[in-house]
Amino acid sequence: MTPRRRTAPDAGRVAIAAWRAALADGTQPVRADVATAVRFTLEELADVAPGHAVEVRVPPWGAVQAIEGPRHTRGTPPNVVETDPATWFALVTGTLGWDDAVADGRVRASGERAGEVARWLPLQAARPR
Repeated sequence: MTPRRRTAPDAGRVAIAAWRAALADGTQPVRADVATAVRFTLEELADVAPGHAVEVRVPPWGAVQAIEGPRHTRGTPPNVVETDPATWFALVTGTLGWDDAVADGRVRASGERAGEVARWLPLQAARPR
């Protein structure tokens, strides 16, 4: 069963394109575009890698559970990935590799299954059309 989408895919792709354009111009992306792009890409990850084994957090914009495995229901999940919006955007668009992001501390990955998120990055939906 795929998760219920809260972000329309077209709106998500528009937000990704706007964020990418801001970066190309050397400007800060609009806050609403960041929020929409992060939420859309988190939802996309949950769609392509359904499950509950790893929680991916991009505060303050959202979190999802993904990757097949045991469901976690109480307390801090055993497998957590957390990063900031800019790093998440770089990961999902393919401008930053997982190993580099973890090595320099931009991604905090705890638990033996957290690194499985890398298998799904970059996201197809975040690539330019």
